[in-house]
Amino acid sequence: MRDGLTDRNFDNLANRFSQNIYNTTKGQIRQAVLMRDLLELPQLAHPCKVLDVGGGQGQLALKLAALGHQVLLTDISNEMLEHAKVQAAAQGLSSQLTVVHSPLQHLAEHLVDKQYPIVLCHAVLEWLAEPAVAISQLQQWVAPGGVLSLMFYNKDAHRLSNIIYGNFDYVKADLRAKKPVRLNPQHPLVPAEVLSWCQQAGFTLLGKTGVRCFHDYLRDRSQQQSHYADLEALELQYNRQEPYASLGRYTHFLLKA
Repeated sequence: MRDGLTDRNFDNLANRFSQNIYNTTKGQIRQAVLMRDLLELPQLAHPCKVLDVGGGQGQLALKLAALGHQVLLTDISNEMLEHAKVQAAAQGLSSQLTVVHSPLQHLAEHLVDKQYPIVLCHAVLEWLAEPAVAISQLQQWVAPGGVLSLMFYNKDAHRLSNIIYGNFDYVKADLRAKKPVRLNPQHPLVPAEVLSWCQQAGFTLLGKTGVRCFHDYLRDRSQQQSHYADLEALELQYNRQEPYASLGRYTHFLLKA
């Protein structure tokens, strides 16, 4: 366990998540990249069951449900899940989306289906006290030959961006803030370490994508909105190529069980 760290619950912050993350160009690029990567998987070529672990307000889960998949959405935050249920009802997707209020560590107690052809876990690891243990738990829920879609906050890119921004004291402190911003992950992960944990759990890497390889580095931040279409197209064109794939603020691994 990382010293002094406990798993993060975002009850009472759901509205701020919508405003500051989901409903921004950051969130739009994230959704575009993840959907592109996922829809290339053969498992999603026809309706299947999807387990979305720590899926929050269910933006991605609802997109998959709208395509005909049966999605089980789980989260430690009941407030986040309530948002998802409201949206599912509004979109006529309540029959396609099931929600379970549970932390990852106790999720097995609530699962009717013990394994799934597709398991999602996005932007969760960096908030957990024991991320390596979580990967072993996730592995148990992926059916043989199935795929884990794992996205996490990239420490290498976090360091790079803060050097570019001139936050030298923060970098020298190994990216530890005296006054953390509540919605910013404070424990980013080194992709090489995460990949090692995944391989130890029995996964094989199918693909690696950078998420927000360019968006956060623009000198003129106004272009994130004024030139969004160009920016998204460039992200999708280059974010699976090195060196750009390793520069994404988040790293997306597709892993075969």
